[in-house]
Amino acid sequence: MSADAPDPAAVWADAALAVELLAVDPFALGGVLVRAWPGPPRDQLCTWLRELLPGPLLRLPLHITEDRLLGGLSLAATLRTGRVVAEQGLLAQADGGAILAAMAERLEPQVTSQLCAALDRGELTVERDGITAAAACRIAVVALDEGIEDERVCEALRDRLALHLSLTELPPGSAAQEAPDPARVERGRALLSQVELDDEVAEVLCQTALALGIGSLRAPLLAARVARLHAALEGRTRVEDPDAAAAARLVLGPRATCVPELDEEQSEQPPAESEPESEPDDTTALEPPDSSEKTDPKKSAKPPLEEIVLEAAKSAIPAGLLDALALGQAPRSSPRSAGQAGALRSSTQRGRPAGVRPGLPEGDKRLNIVETLRAAAPWQQLRRRERQDARPAGVQRVEIRKDDFRITRYKQRTETSVIFAVDASGSAALQRLAEAKGAVEQVLADCYVRRDHVALIAFRGTGAALLLAPTRSLVRVRRSLADLAGGGTTPLAAGIDAALSLALDARKRGQTPVLVLMTDGRANVTRDGGEGRAKAAADASASARAVRLAGVRALFLDTAPRPQPPTRLLAAEMGARYLPLPYLDAVGISRQVQSLVEAP
Repeated sequence: MSADAPDPAAVWADAALAVELLAVDPFALGGVLVRAWPGPPRDQLCTWLRELLPGPLLRLPLHITEDRLLGGLSLAATLRTGRVVAEQGLLAQADGGAILAAMAERLEPQVTSQLCAALDRGELTVERDGITAAAACRIAVVALDEGIEDERVCEALRDRLALHLSLTELPPGSAAQEAPDPARVERGRALLSQVELDDEVAEVLCQTALALGIGSLRAPLLAARVARLHAALEGRTRVEDPDAAAAARLVLGPRATCVPELDEEQSEQPPAESEPESEPDDTTALEPPDSSEKTDPKKSAKPPLEEIVLEAAKSAIPAGLLDALALGQAPRSSPRSAGQAGALRSSTQRGRPAGVRPGLPEGDKRLNIVETLRAAAPWQQLRRRERQDARPAGVQRVEIRKDDFRITRYKQRTETSVIFAVDASGSAALQRLAEAKGAVEQVLADCYVRRDHVALIAFRGTGAALLLAPTRSLVRVRRSLADLAGGGTTPLAAGIDAALSLALDARKRGQTPVLVLMTDGRANVTRDGGEGRAKAAADASASARAVRLAGVRALFLDTAPRPQPPTRLLAAEMGARYLPLPYLDAVGISRQVQSLVEAP
């Protein structure tokens, strides 16, 4: 175990303490965020929670539907009884307990918003399917974060969960030495209402949150609740220093966004030299030193509460993060999840379900039978009265009308195809091609994370050539770039046309095309291969306008040593983002491409 690695015994002790705190009052803490891979440590933590929580621990499916989450019309009971019957959703069923959300970093935004609303209000109001109902929903959320480095749980949900744990640093085969104590939990529940929190402790927790750069007001409030719960577990009716330190370690430390600062400069100053020089007093010099100063407990070496709490919070900052914070490299917001660079588009055939809408099952539209029956069920009694249906007992018929039909909507995230169109002409082609090679390889490295494709088109002489079809293969990219030669005239219109044709083909395959054009804009070859700068410039402008009309996202990289106004005008006609290449390197180009892909 390295010096920076946490002590497994300390990690397990904090995990057991977090379970005890959550079991005393789940709703007060909001829940716990656990960063851990699937395995025995995470399973052990979930087992403790099931045993000690006062209510149920229900698992939240990743792609849960709205009616299953919130509740609504019970279709089977409504059709059987002939009257509207409501059923509870998962949130109402977990009242008094907790929701276990595996892969919480990939929860849908609408699901996350419903969880946050339940944590804030403690109740659930359902108004759908002709039903208006309210139910108690005092729950906690156990968010299991299995994400890679650039995946994080939604910031709104993270902010509402008091306890943050990390089990990823535990070595294989590590086991807990002590399990949570049910007797402590019962004592904490009985004593919690009697625990008092002094204003001094509350002020210290707020000062510590400020020193750690925590901007949310929920953090010190949750830390105060954890301090009271910890005191109740320990059998105390007043929050003391160990309780505040535990709250800072479990709540404030993992939320740190800047390096905490102590009054180290004052502590490093020699106490003797800091006093001004004065004449010694004969009377005091002859008096023996008072030995009571050495034994007076009020003047002992006990550090103040501020230092105790801040040191406890610093001890909970993950290994390596403190150095990153000192260098200003820590993320302050949730980064974009990997593999989600493509644009979302609506579909009627495939993808992730995104609700239903009224409509007829025409063409490729799919009829949602369950939602159609759900829309028709509340009206069955009224419709039977209208047509005076007198069927024998036990014979039921569901009358469905045109307005009841529901069509399923889907959302499909497409892959992105980044198309590089490189001007390989002119005397400075070697320099531009070297920059293009570096940019393409840098973008391709990001494509492995974002699941994008990269294509390469080179234009020179009298036409354009597709050197690399859309691919993710790094070997093919390097081989194609090595074979790319430069020199000759500039058929700019042909290059733009070839790139647009490839972009439209990518769109037909369900991909989101992004065009990156690298040229100085000095066209001297027409679309049909003839000569003439005026005609060549007009053809290039027409091709650029075609890109804009097609709605293809484009990035225009001006490779000229000195950017000229005509080139900027050509980029505007294309509807492209214009950037002079001399001010960018391969990493900068990759960032610009990524921002263009992620733009709405």
